[in-house]
Amino acid sequence: MTAQEFDIIRKLVLDRSAIVLDAGKEYLVETRLAPIVRQLKLNSIGELIAQLRCQPANGLYRQIVEAMVTSESSFFRDRHPFDDLRKVVIPDLMARRRDERRLQIWCAACSTGQEPYSIALMIREHFPELLGWRISLLASDLSRQVLEKSREGRFNQIEVNRGLPATLLVKYFDQHGTSWQVKPAIRAMVDFREINLAQPWPLLPRMDLVLLRNVMIYFDVATKKTILGKLARLLMPDGYLLLGGSETTFNLDDSYRRVEPLKAGFYQICG
Repeated sequence: MTAQEFDIIRKLVLDRSAIVLDAGKEYLVETRLAPIVRQLKLNSIGELIAQLRCQPANGLYRQIVEAMVTSESSFFRDRHPFDDLRKVVIPDLMARRRDERRLQIWCAACSTGQEPYSIALMIREHFPELLGWRISLLASDLSRQVLEKSREGRFNQIEVNRGLPATLLVKYFDQHGTSWQVKPAIRAMVDFREINLAQPWPLLPRMDLVLLRNVMIYFDVATKKTILGKLARLLMPDGYLLLGGSETTFNLDDSYRRVEPLKAGFYQICG
């Protein structure tokens, strides 16, 4: 891949997803795009770019962008955030919403679905009283491919071994040969929708809890500020935002304060 070809792909991915591909990521681009090149029976990324120019309206743009999206996830990932959710955040929100008996949760950039399913499993296991509440659990991603996998809720043995306790696997999954599928009742708890965080968002309700973990590390500063600003308007005044362990609102948006007693990266609106 030439420097010019890398620049074309870099700009395409940035425009469509706000994901920044820095210099030195040429090998990553070549590796991620190789299956598309083979699928179309082309000989090089140069020929792939030529296809883009000849057929700008086809689905090739989406294929390329989705190929460059990192879809890394696991059940109950990093553990500390889920401990904080179970011990502090969910009980606090339940106390504040006792009269309304309603919770709105959004797992943004949910990848292949392990995070929202982990939330659903936690609710079923530890908060049976919430079964009588109106729980809206929205999960979104820009990739149609990973959303299809998420909705199906089918995972291989390696995937379920990553963070999922055996007791929950047996209780909430059905085995199909070498794969495991989330039971229909749990799948029905999650509303999977296509949302590109870098593009205009659909109309969304005010959220009590937003999980946006390990996503903003791929964005430039301007995009981070835009997303945090939109989330500040979307969050309920006493709601929670959860970021990844290496992410922060510091120097990006002073609307937020970190919830210091919690080990994970929870933030609330100041004031």
